[in-house]
Amino acid sequence: MIHELRIYHCVPGRLPALLERFETITLGLWERHGIRQAGFWTVGIGESNQALYYLLEWESLAERDEKWNAFASDPEWHEKRARTEADGAIVASVSNQILVPTSFSSVR
Repeated sequence: MIHELRIYHCVPGRLPALLERFETITLGLWERHGIRQAGFWTVGIGESNQALYYLLEWESLAERDEKWNAFASDPEWHEKRARTEADGAIVASVSNQILVPTSFSSVR
């Protein structure tokens, strides 16, 4: 099992719009494409409260490439993302990392 950590750094004040988009649009599209999430977090105490952190689960990098590329090229995703950004950009930047569990990790 591979986990991908993705961090979306929002344009100031736009985190609520990003959370709504995930809850009402993105998760449904991910389900259709077979993308599995392992959790979502915002920052309660820390450096920035304008970011969304989440983990995705993949069986392999090949599965990630296949499913993520299918989602990223989905015309419905492009249309709905554009609609949610009619008032301006929501995300300022995205970072992602593929995490590899240690031999002593409870999550493998």
